[in-house]
Amino acid sequence: MKETMRYFVNFSFDGTGYHGWQMQENAESVQSIMAKALYFKAGVQDILTGCGRTDTGVHARAFYAHFDLDQILNIEECDLLAFELNRFLPTDIAIRAILPVKPEAHARFSAISRTYKYYVSQIKDPFDNNYAWYIYGNLDVELMNHSARILISCNDFTSFSKLHSNSKTNICKIFHASWNEEGGRLVFTITADRFLRNMVRSIVGTLIDVGRHQKTPDDFAGIIEGKSRSLAGLSAPAKGLFLHDVEYNWPEILIGTGLLTGD
Repeated sequence: MKETMRYFVNFSFDGTGYHGWQMQENAESVQSIMAKALYFKAGVQDILTGCGRTDTGVHARAFYAHFDLDQILNIEECDLLAFELNRFLPTDIAIRAILPVKPEAHARFSAISRTYKYYVSQIKDPFDNNYAWYIYGNLDVELMNHSARILISCNDFTSFSKLHSNSKTNICKIFHASWNEEGGRLVFTITADRFLRNMVRSIVGTLIDVGRHQKTPDDFAGIIEGKSRSLAGLSAPAKGLFLHDVEYNWPEILIGTGLLTGD
């Protein structure tokens, strides 16, 4: 009987042409494309398990998924498989690394935190159209940051959750939330132990209302306390949202020493 080994695959994707990560019957998803590649290049037949789910049009700079293979690959063989997968995959998906991990390691449940970045452009740029939300006019970034800090002291984010989702709890722990300027764009960075469906986009949309002086920081706090999606602002467009990083306790889950995560 062959021994089965678990592997993490670290990759990036441009979500513009996909209906999110999760496999669907009548729409192309990142998961279905990745599963097809792993089947043809490594014979993987099981479902590829991702670190989370992304909505249609959302991008990822660092996404992780795991798969099991009845073959033990050394580091060189992992690198070769990554190379072969990149040759097979379309240009909007890129493998960064394949890492052998312990059997209990899980791409979703072993994650300690996830970081998202949302990009806002205040200059109309056709080359930025699929990767940032263009907003005309001034935004009060100081008030937006004041409101963002409120998130860190809260734990129930029902008001920013997609209605009728199958989430068992709306409790999350946010470690960081702030707006900064990067490369001429406004960037919202948020890190938490978990996120609800549509949570980041609805937070961004509501913070933009604060920046436009349509809501106050006190209003923002009241929206969270109200625990109703109807109180929050409209969701920001998916195209500006990137899964930026996923944190794991690598010494606990990696097999071998001196392994890099593709950074």
